[in-house]
Amino acid sequence: MHEARHDLYRRLAKEQGYKSRAAFKLLQANEKYEFIHQGSKVLDLGSAPGGWLQVSWEFAGPTGKVVGVDLSEVKLRGMKEVVSLVGSVDDPSIPGKALAALGGKADVVLSDLAPQVSGVWELDQTKQADLTLRSVEICKDVLKPGGGLFCKVFEGPGSQEVRAALRKSFANVRVLKPAASRQASSELYYFCDGFLGA
Repeated sequence: MHEARHDLYRRLAKEQGYKSRAAFKLLQANEKYEFIHQGSKVLDLGSAPGGWLQVSWEFAGPTGKVVGVDLSEVKLRGMKEVVSLVGSVDDPSIPGKALAALGGKADVVLSDLAPQVSGVWELDQTKQADLTLRSVEICKDVLKPGGGLFCKVFEGPGSQEVRAALRKSFANVRVLKPAASRQASSELYYFCDGFLGA
């Protein structure tokens, strides 16, 4: 059943022209919480292969601005409002480059960051938690007060620290597991809004 669901979203992504099945995770979350809308400025951390950039562009429309950051450049046809920045989230110059590309502070930051999987669960979970904590730090530079963060978290020993950081920085923190996320996976997603700037 789980594999059939996985194949369903992979097939739908291909049919609908999305770069990855992960696009449906963001689609489903935004349908529930409506955090990306017409005119939104969106920063997507860990944007390759581009599925979340495509979804963000669809919701933000021509009056919005969508910027992605990844180690690999993402090229999308017909989406001139989408900018792909090549770099690491650990690069201290990235927040400034993102602000310049957005033309101001973001309404929403997205983070689907994940490490290169080593196969050692404890190590991978710790690295992923560190990446999500870095996305919270970037929010302090690029996210407007009251703005939102939608991020992935691998549940495990490091996730408690991530939740504490999210609760310190946002007025509201909600956990969800989109239908497009495999049930057997340890990944959960958090939608946070009411950014407090800290």
